[in-house]
Amino acid sequence: MKLVLVAVLVIMTGCASPSGDDLVTAKVKTVEQVANYTYLEVKAKGPTYWVALPTTEIAVGSVISFRGGMLMEDFESKELNRTFDKVLFLEGLDGGNSSGTGMMSESTQGSKVDVEKLKTSVKVEGSISLGEIFADPGKFEGKTIVISGEVAKYNPAIMQLNWIHIQDGTEFEGKYDLTVTSTESFEVGQVVTLQGILALNRDFGYGYSYEVLLENATAVQ
Repeated sequence: MKLVLVAVLVIMTGCASPSGDDLVTAKVKTVEQVANYTYLEVKAKGPTYWVALPTTEIAVGSVISFRGGMLMEDFESKELNRTFDKVLFLEGLDGGNSSGTGMMSESTQGSKVDVEKLKTSVKVEGSISLGEIFADPGKFEGKTIVISGEVAKYNPAIMQLNWIHIQDGTEFEGKYDLTVTSTESFEVGQVVTLQGILALNRDFGYGYSYEVLLENATAVQ
């Protein structure tokens, strides 16, 4: 399943949302749930079409509202074992005009939004603690570093990358969760040692911003 980082994919694919920034109100005709996301077949003006958003409980017959999004064509969902001609990926629903419940998207998993703090303590020789990174991130910017910790959250196949939230029990000024991108797969609760390049102030637009991000990480055996 691929959730779209909107601003990046506008550049990469040129596919913009058919709704622009206008508010769209539609009725849910079909609901398909997968591990981390919800697919909805909706009917607004014109024919029905599919939208996808982070997991939320929405019943058939609900009326939802949303803005923007990213239109992807010939999109393959391996979890559903089908290819959509077109599917509109959303960050979420309009909270004031939706009968669906609220949700979190990858845009809410950057440095601006908290991920629940784990009761964990992971120390591996040769690894840099997250507390040390958050205390002086400029010291490590652009460098290849090694970290260790427990997977607090995992979102696969977003912009052809897997997004992992790592905690090791250390922190600095309330910062304890590091977002990591990788092509490798992980599981929540897994203790890992990762090597990657530390990037600062990565802003993809539409709320997808990360003060500190470990990119292109690989597991260290």
